[in-house]
Amino acid sequence: MFPPPKPALQPDRAARESGPMVKATGFREYDARWLLDKEINLLGIEALGLGLGTLFRELGVDPHVVVGHDYRSYSESVKGALIKGLVAAGARVKDIGLALTPMAYYAQFALDVPCVAMVTASHNENGWTGVKMGAARPLTFGPDEIGRLKEIVLGGMSKAREGGAYELVPGFAERYMADLTERPKLTRKLKAVVACGNGTAGAFAPRVLAAVGCEVVPLDCELDWNFPKYNPNTEDLKMLHALRDEVLRAKADVGLAFDGDGDRCGVVDDEGEEIFADKVGVMLARELSALNKGGTFVVDVKSTGLFLTDPVLKANGAKADYWKTGHSYIKRRVAELKAVAGFEKSGHFFFNPPVGRGYDDGLVAALAVCDMLDRNPGKKMSDLRRALPETWGSPTMSPHCADEVKYGIVEKIVHRFETAKKESEKVAGQAIRDLVTVNGVRVTVEDGTWGLVRASSNKPELVVVVESPVSEQRMREMFQALDQTIRRHPEVGEYNQKI
Repeated sequence: MFPPPKPALQPDRAARESGPMVKATGFREYDARWLLDKEINLLGIEALGLGLGTLFRELGVDPHVVVGHDYRSYSESVKGALIKGLVAAGARVKDIGLALTPMAYYAQFALDVPCVAMVTASHNENGWTGVKMGAARPLTFGPDEIGRLKEIVLGGMSKAREGGAYELVPGFAERYMADLTERPKLTRKLKAVVACGNGTAGAFAPRVLAAVGCEVVPLDCELDWNFPKYNPNTEDLKMLHALRDEVLRAKADVGLAFDGDGDRCGVVDDEGEEIFADKVGVMLARELSALNKGGTFVVDVKSTGLFLTDPVLKANGAKADYWKTGHSYIKRRVAELKAVAGFEKSGHFFFNPPVGRGYDDGLVAALAVCDMLDRNPGKKMSDLRRALPETWGSPTMSPHCADEVKYGIVEKIVHRFETAKKESEKVAGQAIRDLVTVNGVRVTVEDGTWGLVRASSNKPELVVVVESPVSEQRMREMFQALDQTIRRHPEVGEYNQKI
């Protein structure tokens, strides 16, 4: 049906609409993302749908798929092209309309459908589009499935089949919100600022939190695909600072932020302190480990070292498993280890039953935070934060690095630190105590100060994070040590933000 897509087309509109265009770098490690019209066109999206339907059959899965779209000016058109390709491949499509990504995951269970293809650019800036896919609930594709999809689409190996069908599922948003809110209401009156960055979560988050008993103070919850104030990204300091200011103005108990497709949650406490999601994870793990003695918690390599050293977690026999960053990686690891929960510094939270169904849902995470406060009626969110051992940590810093070279550069950086450890070189003034190389390199020195360098899985960037249990100065010294190594590679550009 389709010839192999081209990686680029002539710049005039007629040429761009004459054939499929799909840039190879859009196939990421665990989902797919492109700049629309620059790296993929609608015919390319159609080719992607045809290839995805072909892959479902190749995997031996019934090609019955839930499809939804986020709130961007072009997402519904992208979804239409994707559906056209899926139906041509013989897939039976259930369209749930405007949706959060976790709403599409929930639909796999509620509608008893094995596959999902959610059209979303997540927290990426306007201009980006993409698809989060899966064929084995609650899991989403990892590099093996994405790599095979890339081969099928770019190699023109897709197969058209009879039997495709389309069905619009009316009112599914209400069903999703009912699933979240048909539960006991909070016994404690909580005032929560809910920040959505004018993204898709604005249609859902305020209603869900109000339904469980929160007094909701909405912040940028009106849907506006221009994102006029800031990008809906729970790691974006502009978003978190706006949330902080509103929490202080409203004298709220907590601030809750949601990214563009609602699968991540960010938290600000009653004093306006931005609590990175990994620290929120430690707070939640303290309570969950008391109920699940000896349980395992999966955390990504960007996360705080407290999962290993926190005295409460140690007393509860909690085990920490540091794993690859990425929602698909953590979901799969949580399922494999039958972990109590999984946490990512970026704001993805993964709860196995009874809290969740194993997939990442920012609203489930927000409810878990509210429930934690409800179970501690005499304590504020700031009290729970201060109860943790103090560490000094950076936000996620992301210097630009082209997709075509970023993995090779990270390999060289990994090799550099492996050599340093082998030859007993000091990093940030101390010997290396431990190296974790499952995803880039995480370097820990004698006093517990650590730093991470890895390649971003969804943007042309590197990822840099540092933390110290000793002092802010030690954290900065680790950053300087990492940055000196990174600057040996002129292909790496400036940081989006620095400490």
